[in-house]
Amino acid sequence: MVLWCAQPVLQSVVAAIIWRRKLYKYFPVFFYYLLAQIAIFGLTFPFYHRNDTWYFWLYWMGEVVNAILSFKVIHEIFLDIFRPYHALKDLGTPVFKWAGLVMLLVSVVVAASNSYNQDPISHAVTTLERSVRLAQVGLILFLILFSGFLGVSRKQVSFGIALGFGVFAATELMLLAMHSGGLIRRGSYDFIDMLSYNISALIWLGYSFSPVAARDAAVNRLQTQRWERGLADLQTGTEKDSLIPMFEGMVERAFSRSSESPEKPFGFANPVAPERANSIAAGSKNG
Repeated sequence: MVLWCAQPVLQSVVAAIIWRRKLYKYFPVFFYYLLAQIAIFGLTFPFYHRNDTWYFWLYWMGEVVNAILSFKVIHEIFLDIFRPYHALKDLGTPVFKWAGLVMLLVSVVVAASNSYNQDPISHAVTTLERSVRLAQVGLILFLILFSGFLGVSRKQVSFGIALGFGVFAATELMLLAMHSGGLIRRGSYDFIDMLSYNISALIWLGYSFSPVAARDAAVNRLQTQRWERGLADLQTGTEKDSLIPMFEGMVERAFSRSSESPEKPFGFANPVAPERANSIAAGSKNG
């Protein structure tokens, strides 16, 4: 209960610092995510132990909002990382839209084919949440591995936001696997899950106090710049946000090169149900 009640306190402090330092202009979705977490806690907490039906619906509606905002935060971090690379950013935006649509369709299909006794709504939302968690873990791994190519400093606020989500997401996915295999009890699951979210909130708190770090201009980004120029060349003269002309240009270039040099061969990324309110609810309400 202490860990659960500490979450809105930490979120309020982080939101207040972001507002005071005007960081919400750069990360508005993350700021709205924090406010949504505080509001969801205020709505669900009064019904805990009092009205299972209201708690069930409020909890799962909050989880849907959390999943959507969490995915939007990933997109926001992506846009901040690729801010100097307009062509890469333009290509990534439709990819994120399709990825979100695929996550939603997968969750609906899994819920429709549910062969378990779990409620279809909770099963669909849980599947959507796990998809978002995988995306969050992938994002932080991408930043750790490719920060040198992109000139991203690990002192940047966007890196801290991704790190916080990544720590919580990796911990929750590990706990889900252990719980499914019977290696951990529900009480331990809830405790570790909530503790990991509070650690993530402390990471956000630390990065919200840190000075805004600029990109490392000394890093060698020659390969990334080549990707940017290549995509920019393909987009020249094509309709905005249209991928088909881009791929047509790639095919035409490949054929023109092969025809010009035929002698050369080609070279070579909380509770799930009312009856389980006391054991689950407190552990999964973090977004």
